[in-house]
Amino acid sequence: MNFTLIGIDVGTTATKATLIDAQGRELASFSRPHGTDRSGPGKAEQSAGVWMQSVLAALQHFADHADLSNLAGIGLTSQVNTHLFVDSAGAPLRPAITWQDTRSAADAAHLDHAVTAEQKTAWFGGPVPIDASHALSRMAFMARTEPERWARTRHVLLPKDFCAFQLTGELASDPVSATGLVDSKGSYVNALLELVPGARQRLPPLFPFHHAVGRVKAGLPCAGTPVMVGAMDAWAGMFGCGVIEEGDMMYQSGTSEVAGIVSSQVVPTPGVILFPPYQGIRMHAAPTQAGGASIAWLSALLGRSPQDLSLLAERLNRSETIPFFLPHLAGERAPVWDAASRGVFARLDESAGPGHLAHAVMEGVAHSVRWAFAALEKSADLPLGNVRIGGGGSRSNVWCQIRADVLGTGMQRAAVPAAAALGAAIIAGVGCGAFSSLTNAVRQLVQYDREFLPDAGRIEYYKERHGHFLALYESIAPFNQRF
Repeated sequence: MNFTLIGIDVGTTATKATLIDAQGRELASFSRPHGTDRSGPGKAEQSAGVWMQSVLAALQHFADHADLSNLAGIGLTSQVNTHLFVDSAGAPLRPAITWQDTRSAADAAHLDHAVTAEQKTAWFGGPVPIDASHALSRMAFMARTEPERWARTRHVLLPKDFCAFQLTGELASDPVSATGLVDSKGSYVNALLELVPGARQRLPPLFPFHHAVGRVKAGLPCAGTPVMVGAMDAWAGMFGCGVIEEGDMMYQSGTSEVAGIVSSQVVPTPGVILFPPYQGIRMHAAPTQAGGASIAWLSALLGRSPQDLSLLAERLNRSETIPFFLPHLAGERAPVWDAASRGVFARLDESAGPGHLAHAVMEGVAHSVRWAFAALEKSADLPLGNVRIGGGGSRSNVWCQIRADVLGTGMQRAAVPAAAALGAAIIAGVGCGAFSSLTNAVRQLVQYDREFLPDAGRIEYYKERHGHFLALYESIAPFNQRF
């Protein structure tokens, strides 16, 4: 077979894209950052126009620098629980409210109290929380704070679905990206949506990941190429890490860290996102709030690049004292779903320098994922085993080794850094007919560049550190609740 595929990921901090061949080799890549407006308390908004400019720039970049004569399809993925309110023509009525925005926390609490744990378990298979990033919370927030715009809203779209609409003129989403809105059969839960009048009719129709929304419109780069509806970034990244079968375990490292286990077993567990089954895949996921975002914050604070911080952390001796860091810079999601929690360094002394702080941040993020995996092990009824890791945050060797040590398990790292974009390309390969199934596509297109094994001599050390990490969160929780 001789074909190429494009995958595009509209992420939290950047739009990333990859062009791969039939063997999964990356022929070209694209990345363009986009900003977030944080000008008010809890506010985190982005421009949909900037997303679309980056998507078109990615397609034009590939058209200018590679042979696209055998381009078979384009797949999309994006951040989810980021919501864009558009009118009947698909034009944005306001900036998108990203998943990091917490202003709808009060609306979320009201909705969450209106639904029982038994109802959630019947709908979703477990007590999935309705938090500030939930689509229904966002719609309630808009109806309450911007009623005129809410009245003009025709569709509430995710970034990937907005971009697909702009590329093809057709509207579609997928049931897995509609997390917290659909039941185990992949259908919208009408009894839930009725809590916000007008919510149901503003949601897009749902199709499988590999459904071809349409073809790129004339006059745009790659015109005529089929565009697949794609998947949320966690699922696309899952495929891009090589996770597809029962018992597979993933660790995606981006702006946030997303841990996940594929398991058909379901033990209802608080704090875990349980996705509806998709082609025999049942994903138990636990997304944290600030993984790579924590390193980005420290990088800006110290005026050093993330790469510099990684080198400084790597040069430390084992005997040196490392502070504790709670990476709750904007609250925490899984497994505690605590929007009030905030980040903190603990056990600082005068010897602490940039390298110590960098190591503390990397370790703190790893501890947050160990905490998440503990909930996932219960939910999936599986012990933690070998993990496949991908995403931009996986490029740091020292950080991957810290993760392996903290988790106490081996990790395989995907060769293509942009795991979610690769996953989108994999979906495109299935949608255009190049592969008969997602499993076949994943097995052929995902390659690994390194394995990280835990240091047996550090197991007890990190077990003790993890206990202190959990105690740190519990000890400052009453303080955070005052603000």
